[in-house]
Amino acid sequence: VQLQASGGGLVQAGGSLRLSCAASGFSFDDYAIGWFRQAPGKEHEFVAALMWRSGGTTFYADSLKGRFAISRDNAKNRMYLQMSSLRLEDTGVYYCAAGIRVAAAVRESYDYWGQGTQVTVSS
Repeated sequence: VQLQASGGGLVQAGGSLRLSCAASGFSFDDYAIGWFRQAPGKEHEFVAALMWRSGGTTFYADSLKGRFAISRDNAKNRMYLQMSSLRLEDTGVYYCAAGIRVAAAVRESYDYWGQGTQVTVSS
């Protein structure tokens, strides 16, 4: 089982970035997916989730609504996080995750995790 996150990098404030996560070793289309992040010196924070089995319902952290969008491509076993209007406070390591039965914002409810990709937003 593997989740491989990619697409992070250095971006100026106000810019956009798309993160990608490749899944392998499990039936990806049976799993709900999510993104979390961890800023320097802070706890992990919920970013977004997509509840596949419940009709594709999406959940976002309140502070990120309208700027971030989660999506998936089951044919490619990939999940994405499109980030726009990036702010300095969006800097951190972003992790992708998948789980069979998850509570969207509950980190412990996810079964599999990627290694994280660094996003740095500069002024």
